[in-house]
Amino acid sequence: MLKESHAIFEELVQWRRDFHSHPELGFTENRTAGIVANELERMGFTVKRGIGKTGVIADIGSGNGPTIAIRADMDALPIYESNDRDYASLNPGIMHACGHDSHTAMALGAASILAKKNIEGRVRFIFQPSEEAGDKEGISGAPRMIEDGALEQVDMIIAQHVDPRSPVGTISIPSGPVSGGVDNWYGRIYGVGGHGAHPDQTIDPFFILGHVIIAINAIVSRRINPFKPVVVSIGMIKGGFTENVIPEVVEVSGTLRYTDSSILPQIKDEIKRAFEVSRNFGGNYDLRFEFGGGPNINHESSVKLLRKAGKNTVGEENLLPGIPTLGAEDFGAFTEVIPGAMFTLGTLIDGDERMLHHPRFDIDERAMPIGTAVLVETVMEFFSKVKK
Repeated sequence: MLKESHAIFEELVQWRRDFHSHPELGFTENRTAGIVANELERMGFTVKRGIGKTGVIADIGSGNGPTIAIRADMDALPIYESNDRDYASLNPGIMHACGHDSHTAMALGAASILAKKNIEGRVRFIFQPSEEAGDKEGISGAPRMIEDGALEQVDMIIAQHVDPRSPVGTISIPSGPVSGGVDNWYGRIYGVGGHGAHPDQTIDPFFILGHVIIAINAIVSRRINPFKPVVVSIGMIKGGFTENVIPEVVEVSGTLRYTDSSILPQIKDEIKRAFEVSRNFGGNYDLRFEFGGGPNINHESSVKLLRKAGKNTVGEENLLPGIPTLGAEDFGAFTEVIPGAMFTLGTLIDGDERMLHHPRFDIDERAMPIGTAVLVETVMEFFSKVKK
């Protein structure tokens, strides 16, 4: 499969650079989805457009046998690109800084190879919108595609993500939790405003906030089981409008991360407890949570299949141990419903760790035939295992 993937290297690069030059934010991937759908129809797939708003699903093979799905995300990020490349973003303020352009290109490459195979079952490609962000209801692309039937009659799902820290030629396929569940939280602390020269005549919300921050930062170290990975971070503080006025309200918001969904209610209770401190100082508060997605769990059965495919492709010596992260990835919405797993693909470029979500993010494109080959090899191993 690696040889067949290298044979389409130029096409993989062409797709990837075109998507990179024309990035689109979540649920606006109309151009990208249109190109993807047209290419898949040209290859002979049965294609459905507009799944999960701007997503695409495409099937090939027999509907009588088992079905394996390959998922690729298509959306970009609201980042100004600072790369000096011929294929740099043409849409100011929008950039493929997380590798979704290459995910989409490699999935198209896998589709072009599988279209020529005799498949005793069915392969479904799921080209997903908006992995990075939610819609007006805070729901991202994976749940929206599931609502529209993307996983109907699917037995297993696989995906990949580029890894700018690992060298080309390596892949990583950890089992268990590989990325965190995420909720965002938004709070307001209310006091009594007044002149900065007379703080005794106010209830200073900044003073209260200081104690709330201390309480929030004590949650993980003093309230949570140390064997349960949890992060609670503050990302925004906003309040006041001039230097000599104590305001009536300050805003504070942040994120929480976890790998065990059973602990989520406790995390929320502890954040609420931290805000309760404000009442001890004569203030008040309100607090709301916005669900961002559950943890991404790699199922052992899918991991074994991917590891075998990876060994066949790059050799066992190039299968790196996985490094779990509490960064979020909504692929976990799929693996909550059916078995599945995601592997990471080494894309380190020129020894320069151009990290995800950075304005200079880029990949070594020589990795793309490897990612494509692992996807195809996994599909073939899936049907080979079923046949046995």
